[in-house]
Amino acid sequence: MNPRSRCKYDLSFLRRISVALLLAAAMLSPLQSRGQKDSSAKRKVVNHPAAPYPVLARTMALTGVVKVDAIVAPDGTVRTVDVKGGHPVLAQAAANSIRQWKWEPAPHESHEQVEIRFSPSE
Repeated sequence: MNPRSRCKYDLSFLRRISVALLLAAAMLSPLQSRGQKDSSAKRKVVNHPAAPYPVLARTMALTGVVKVDAIVAPDGTVRTVDVKGGHPVLAQAAANSIRQWKWEPAPHESHEQVEIRFSPSE
C-alpha cells in the first residue's frame, strides 16, 4: 500500500466518523430541549397585585411591555427578579410589583417568565 492510498483511506474513515457523530448529536439535541421544557412547567399565580403605572411614565406617556424572569421558591414566594426587557422607568415598577406576587407551592424552585403591560389608561 503506497502512502497516498493510505491517506485517502484515513480521510474516508474520518469523514464517516464525523458524519456519525453529527447524526448522533442531532438525534440527542431534541431530547434535551424536551426535557428542559418539562422541568420548567408554569406554576399558577395565586396572588398578583397590579403594577402601579409610574407618575414619570404617565407624564412621558410611556407605554410598553416589561419582561421579567422571576425565580420562585418552593413555597411560592419570589426569591429574585431579573428584568429581561422594557423601558427602565416601567421596569422598576414591574420588578417591585412582581416581588409581592405569590405562586402556588411546588416541590422545587422554578423560573417564571412574566410580562407586564403598561399604558397611560391604567
